[in-house]
Amino acid sequence: MGFTLGSTGHCSSHMECELVILGIETSVEHVGVALGDYRGVRAHSMLASDRRHAESLTPMIQFVMQQAEVEMSDLSAVAVDVGPGLFTGMRVGIAAAQSIAWALELPMIPVCSLDVVAMNAHWSESVVAASLDARRGEVYWALYRMRGIGVEPQRITEPVVSSPEDLAVHLADRGEEIVCVGSGFDRHQEVFQALQWAQFQGASGSYPLATHLVTLAGQRLAADDTVLPGAVEPMYLRAPDAEINWQTRGAAS
Repeated sequence: MGFTLGSTGHCSSHMECELVILGIETSVEHVGVALGDYRGVRAHSMLASDRRHAESLTPMIQFVMQQAEVEMSDLSAVAVDVGPGLFTGMRVGIAAAQSIAWALELPMIPVCSLDVVAMNAHWSESVVAASLDARRGEVYWALYRMRGIGVEPQRITEPVVSSPEDLAVHLADRGEEIVCVGSGFDRHQEVFQALQWAQFQGASGSYPLATHLVTLAGQRLAADDTVLPGAVEPMYLRAPDAEINWQTRGAAS
């Protein structure tokens, strides 16, 4: 969709001005913020928040804006990781991103966390399996083909949640070299270590990075692949943990 900047913007179309994107990453334990434009990432910050996403996010946004010497009025769009991931973290990040976008009349770019994790293996010529620990003995995952540095990966499968054992069987059945990235593989190493054709990136590829989020968002913004703030929703692949706990308690009583 096309989008005209409001009174806080400096131009009437994306191609007439420098595109500056604020990216917010809160789908995992780490909080990440990045600013990018056509030249690449201009500033970024990441913090292990210990689930204090709400307290960490605003100071990090202010810090990154200062480092890049960018004002809120310079922004062209707001990108946010919509999950799957930590339920509270996703809601904090989405709410903050929506507030900024509504206040400045900006478009938003929702990005799947697994798309961002896959970018940690942008160099791969093999199939990439991106997986995040979903807790409760499950993992979120999707498969990708990479298309070069800074280019959005092609999804082979849609994001799902399953047991790590089911994912291991799926990967084994493919019978091809696969690069595995993300905390889902780190958390359940014992399940995946027997995979014959798997290559594990390890800790360096465990989490979605705000820098990759901004890179993906830049491509989508240039293609006018944006949405209104009210259309942004978390990607829930299962019920929130609090709801599961309540259902379990009810079934036991």
